[in-house]
Amino acid sequence: MRILLVAATEAEIAEMARRPREIDVLITGVGMVATAAQTSRALARARYDLALNIGVCGSFDRALAPGSVVHVVSDRIAELGAEDDNGFLTLDDLELPGEPVFVNAAPPANAASVSGITVNTVHGNERSIEAVLRRFAPQVESMEGAAFMYACLISGVPFAQVRAVSNIVEKRNREAWQMGEAIGSLGRAAHSILECV
Repeated sequence: MRILLVAATEAEIAEMARRPREIDVLITGVGMVATAAQTSRALARARYDLALNIGVCGSFDRALAPGSVVHVVSDRIAELGAEDDNGFLTLDDLELPGEPVFVNAAPPANAASVSGITVNTVHGNERSIEAVLRRFAPQVESMEGAAFMYACLISGVPFAQVRAVSNIVEKRNREAWQMGEAIGSLGRAAHSILECV
């Protein structure tokens, strides 16, 4: 089985130094543009049986504490649309073509399944957090997830987006982040998934 392991940064795969099998590793860089371009290029160059995106995320759901590992089974680009004074119009509202939500119907079963949003600017303002919660009710946010999922969907490659919560999404409070715990949990979860495929 040929597997592509995708992460935005080297730090997110730090716990994967010992890999249970031969896999190809792709470090895309941060953000949805880099992730979409790099993942699409890798999937066009070789045929994979599975693509696994691992990384950290912020949680809107306080039940998902830092260190929790989740499978993002539905994701969307939160800013894709138009402002209408104080309102927001989605692609559907604008009657524009496009994939508003990307879904993985069959993720691995060893972590909680959640819905997510992908953003260019992570939330750190109470008003914008309230607005995105009203609009989409996401449980987590990342800067790469939907781009990875879309690249896999258009390439027809089975995939999973696995993330570990590094922080609660709130007014920016870097001191409360638990990046080390998240990276450790992420590595253990990725090992477990790779040992089962």
